[in-house]
Amino acid sequence: MKDKIFTIGATVGLLLIAVGIVLPIFSMSISDDTFRYIFAAGALILVVSRIFTPYKGDNTRARRLHRIEAWSALFFCVAAFFLFYNRETFRDSLAFTLAGALIQVYTSVMIPVAERGKQA
Repeated sequence: MKDKIFTIGATVGLLLIAVGIVLPIFSMSISDDTFRYIFAAGALILVVSRIFTPYKGDNTRARRLHRIEAWSALFFCVAAFFLFYNRETFRDSLAFTLAGALIQVYTSVMIPVAERGKQA
């Protein structure tokens, strides 16, 4: 039950991060702080979800991929910091967001491959 709650939390966190990134594009303004708080809330929810759902299997490759997935959540937290630190530019936070997203995409593809390879 606890794992299911944190899995839903990770999904909600990723959705909030996506909304936080897309919101200033549609509003054409970065002066409104709403998207910063939405992004930061998503990053915080995601990092808590990743911390409390460690990998419990014996597959070393999958365990490392889950650890890398937790690092993507930390990249999103650093991006949230830069959203509040430098309010005039969006560049630094966007770079860390893209890095976290690339890691997230890579691990979401490779974790099922690693777990399937161990069973075969």
